Amino acid sequence: MSEGLAAIIAGNSSDTAREWLQQRLQKAASLPQFNQTFTAIPRFTGKNMIVVSPEQAAVLQQQVPGFFVHGWTLDRLIRAWWLLQLDTSDKAVYLDTIEKLFLSAEMNELAALYSALPLLAWPEEWKLRTAEGVRSNIGVVQEAIMLRNPYPARYLDEPAWNQLVMKAIFTDKPLHLITGLDERRNAALAAILTDFAHERWAAGRKVSPMQWRLLTALITADNMADLTRVWHSADQTEKAAAALVFAYTDYAPAKTLLASDPALTAEIQSGALNWDVIAAKLSQN
Repeated sequence: MSEGLAAIIAGNSSDTAREWLQQRLQKAASLPQFNQTFTAIPRFTGKNMIVVSPEQAAVLQQQVPGFFVHGWTLDRLIRAWWLLQLDTSDKAVYLDTIEKLFLSAEMNELAALYSALPLLAWPEEWKLRTAEGVRSNIGVVQEAIMLRNPYPARYLDEPAWNQLVMKAIFTDKPLHLITGLDERRNAALAAILTDFAHERWAAGRKVSPMQWRLLTALITADNMADLTRVWHSADQTEKAAAALVFAYTDYAPAKTLLASDPALTAEIQSGALNWDVIAAKLSQN
């Protein structure tokens, strides 16, 4: 992974920045020097948005499935690469070093650390740190954890995962960019979501159509009334969301409702209607 990131860095950085990194690499074995470099990176490399070729993205995907750097700034990318230069042979020293970086980090450093979670050694050790980060009120930190990051879905326990998803909903994050959203859906989260929907409706507020995705394959007699309400909505995007949930269930009442609208059924079967389409429509509003 270090080489894959280095190739992207090489294509996005200046000769001066690369020379500085090479000089700092010679001192990486010294923990004070390692920490100083992590903090100083933006001053010497800049914060321009990186460009990643399809071939480079494919290399990263092969090495760490689900790991994306699209939309990153150069300093975030280099900080992630720099973390890979830390010696992992002594677990206690490694964990202590990374933890101290978390504790002393400012906003952009935190975003880089959380973005790099899929790359860190001893991945089980970062679950509590990740759960704590979910509770952050800093938008860029929330997004670093929640969006296009394979670590939470792979390692968080169910309560912490559910908290992440609900925090994303509360803060209007794009749910379709949460890695593992479908694979980690669960009955407890579905119940939390329906309770949340009831609260929103009682207050006269709308529920995002994307949220119903979490009920896919989890329709029960208890939540069918809620989905039926969404199905009969005058908002066609809401109805389309209910249709997508109904399309992947064996629950007879849901299948009957979906069958009553052959046009929507045909859109789903052809691939013209999916959750990415719903997300695109919502982003236009």
